[in-house]
Amino acid sequence: MNNYQNILVAVDLFSEHQKVLERALSIADKPAQVSLVYVTFPHVYYESYGFGVGVEFVNDNQKNAKEKLLDLAKKHDIPDNQIYAPIGEPVDEIHGLSESINADVIVIGTHGQSGLKLLLGSTANGVLHGVKCDVLAIKI
Repeated sequence: MNNYQNILVAVDLFSEHQKVLERALSIADKPAQVSLVYVTFPHVYYESYGFGVGVEFVNDNQKNAKEKLLDLAKKHDIPDNQIYAPIGEPVDEIHGLSESINADVIVIGTHGQSGLKLLLGSTANGVLHGVKCDVLAIKI
């Protein structure tokens, strides 16, 4: 397997992310840039007059995600400026970030059961399609 210089690790902070991060670190050339990303979904709710977005709720979730990512990064000597916690649709945010940081590979976990979409999971499947770099899916 190729070793990589610029690795984007898409983690699910509320799942088994340690295996994904360890695998990403194992394929990194020394020195390599390893970046962590966790995408927070926007909180959409329905009111009698229409749909809305709970901005405070979203900001709290993003802040909590960023804090967890910083703790995780500190344990693995990943600099704070390589930590990302955007708000949005995970596939789009991961694609955009991978391009903006010129990632060589995206490492992502998957939980799926059977079939390509189920095997990879919807986020991992979406990341795989349309990305311009390698993708390494780690079975959790």
